[in-house]
Amino acid sequence: MRVVPNLFPAFERQEVVVHSPRHVRTFADLSDEDLSFVAEAWIARESSAAAPSAYFHPLINEGRAAGASLPHSHSQLVWLPEPPPAVRDERPGGLAELLEAAREQDLIVATAETRFDEVIAFCHPVGRLPYETMIMVTSDSTFAPWSFEPALFAALRLLRDVVARLRVAEGPVPWNAWLHHATTPWHIELVPRLSVLAGLELGAGVYVNSLPPEQAAESLRA
Repeated sequence: MRVVPNLFPAFERQEVVVHSPRHVRTFADLSDEDLSFVAEAWIARESSAAAPSAYFHPLINEGRAAGASLPHSHSQLVWLPEPPPAVRDERPGGLAELLEAAREQDLIVATAETRFDEVIAFCHPVGRLPYETMIMVTSDSTFAPWSFEPALFAALRLLRDVVARLRVAEGPVPWNAWLHHATTPWHIELVPRLSVLAGLELGAGVYVNSLPPEQAAESLRA
């Protein structure tokens, strides 16, 4: 495991986490040991120099269409001066409502358990793009993902599992993922890039998802 400064940072502080010394081209091929080091690296870097007002934003871009310039599996760590609008706009109770809708519509893809929490991956009931998936911890506590490594490790394992399922269903599609943690509970959002964003999506903020979430969840479970 290695963490290096981003060669072309867009922000004052931006780092790259190299996921494996092996030439792993997709997150789906990382081992459990690799993922444990990824979780450890994210936690260590978050606590290394984060200012009290800074927001730590881990993200993964896989595939050129998703913004990745290198084929080797990696994540990026970005320090922002405050939580970004996408985080501030999240309602604290909205995630619980999404999970309830996902249970009712049979959108659960996979689950994992830690000693204290359950982590659930489910297709977003009103996702912007096909196969948009939420991976969230079900705990009602306010702990950050950096305070309990097993939960973060479990979430990363579920992310790997969903990406592997996605590759079986659709092939090696590009995707983006990020971790939001200013709301309770914290969660990872996975957005495959199977559709091209055009003027309706970018100009009006109205997304046309051609794949019903029930069908997406069924394909991923299969």
